[in-house]
Amino acid sequence: MSILAPLAARYASWLALPADQTNQVETAPELVRAMPVILRIERDPVPSRTALLEAAAAAAIAVCLDPRSEPEGEWHEPVSAWVAGHIRKVSRRARGAHWQAAQAFPGVTVEVDGAEVRALVPGLVVETPKEISRLQISGSELPADEPDAIPDGVPVLWLNPDVPLTAGKAAAQVGHASMLLAALLDEPDIKAWTEIGFRCAVRTPTKAQWATLHPGNDPGGAWQNRRVIAVRDAGFTEVDPGTVTVLAQWRA
Repeated sequence: MSILAPLAARYASWLALPADQTNQVETAPELVRAMPVILRIERDPVPSRTALLEAAAAAAIAVCLDPRSEPEGEWHEPVSAWVAGHIRKVSRRARGAHWQAAQAFPGVTVEVDGAEVRALVPGLVVETPKEISRLQISGSELPADEPDAIPDGVPVLWLNPDVPLTAGKAAAQVGHASMLLAALLDEPDIKAWTEIGFRCAVRTPTKAQWATLHPGNDPGGAWQNRRVIAVRDAGFTEVDPGTVTVLAQWRA
């Protein structure tokens, strides 16, 4: 059974919840788990926002589907415990020596067009190493860019055109999207995606495109017919509970 099976099982019921109930699961602070997502943002050169988000999406799912996260692997227990609850992510920015220090902690670093992100093995927030907890969460905004055409054969993660997000928040949301997508894919598709390093395209659609892609009240049909899934935020930071922040579209 895939380590992401609990996520797949929750997907349809999660989308069907009223917005004000999407963050009603009570977790004692000392039991909250999260995946640290470290964004490398140097002063010069500043990374492309799109490339950074694409690296974040790939890094998050790379940790989950790494052989070390399988039942006999050293990461299995922390990853499976995290997937079983809210898949919280905490994006932090790092540069210079702080970025290099983050490489010492278990995780996967992904580079896309010069932008680098390291997703760490999730754990209890209260046990976050000081080298990671001291990294700043705020200040991760980057200017908008104009990405190239979407490459063939990669999934697309569409950002909600009506919901502005900081780069840090968007990095967490596209990481959620890549995980949800992988949770619903069959084995041949997972294998094909693994072989290209979980590459994806992050884009912002027009409002008309977003409306056409959105699953609405039929998440099952949207997946079966259009291979589209939605990330619905619990509303802990930046956006209201129940907000759909990203639509992930599988493109064979």
